[in-house]
Amino acid sequence: MTRIAGVFPVLPTIFDADGRVDREGFARVVDYVIASGADGCVFPGLASEYDELTLDERLDLMALAGELTRGRIAFVAGAGGRSDAESAALALAAKQAGAAALMVVTPHRLDGDEAGLAAFYRYLGSVADTPIMLQNAPRPMGLGLSPDAILRLVEQAPAIRYVKEENMPCGQRITALLDGAKGGLDGVFGGAGGRYITDELARGATGTMPACELAEMHAAMFAAHRAGDEGQVRRLFERMLPVLLMQAVFRWRLTKEVLRRRGLIDSAFVRAAGPAFDAMDHRELTQMLLLLEDLTGPLSHPAAV
Repeated sequence: MTRIAGVFPVLPTIFDADGRVDREGFARVVDYVIASGADGCVFPGLASEYDELTLDERLDLMALAGELTRGRIAFVAGAGGRSDAESAALALAAKQAGAAALMVVTPHRLDGDEAGLAAFYRYLGSVADTPIMLQNAPRPMGLGLSPDAILRLVEQAPAIRYVKEENMPCGQRITALLDGAKGGLDGVFGGAGGRYITDELARGATGTMPACELAEMHAAMFAAHRAGDEGQVRRLFERMLPVLLMQAVFRWRLTKEVLRRRGLIDSAFVRAAGPAFDAMDHRELTQMLLLLEDLTGPLSHPAAV
């Protein structure tokens, strides 16, 4: 199987104004990510509000993502479930959807049980026969494993071929993983909203998995990295950094509001708890987005609803 690398934006779950899954809006976002020049996409991830989805919703949208991306870009499927059985069901569905890899966050139910974690990843690898990406999310989302602990898991569970590292300092951890794996991994991706991407790429990160609201800018930045143009990498990063910092606070709410203003979705409804925008936040976001229009195109809805 071809190794995956590059920009893999995480797809949000799109809801209508009443909180129901909006499959048409989801499809428009997938098409936008593909048109942006991204190398692949991810669904579901932490940025997808996956904890707020039923198993049936996750399976339905995973199948839709696979259908929409097949033959166009690579698809990484989130297969971390609330139990081993649910994770297995998701892994099998991901394989059927054509996933290039399974992204699986370290499960809380195995906190402190390294042997149990290794057995869990071996089990998923045997169920789906698909490369696994261990998502090392920080607590409380994941277990925030040390690089040494991850490397021990990689030795014990050969199905783990990739790591998505999201703990601070991300760059140092990526260096430790790449040095320690000695070729035993096919790649290490950065996450954390793409806020540390310049350091991650300089240290040899295989790719990045940011949120998707500025996918064309992330794709352009990675293209500059591949061309060896570090100056352009930094210029693009600095242009988008204000939005990335705001996204760190408002998470999926920021992503969806930007997508709504860009005319890609009808509603920025979120199910997950978290800070909401007030009038001044909306004004600040407007100013940020207007300064990026030369790279992202004009806003369809420049103001808040």
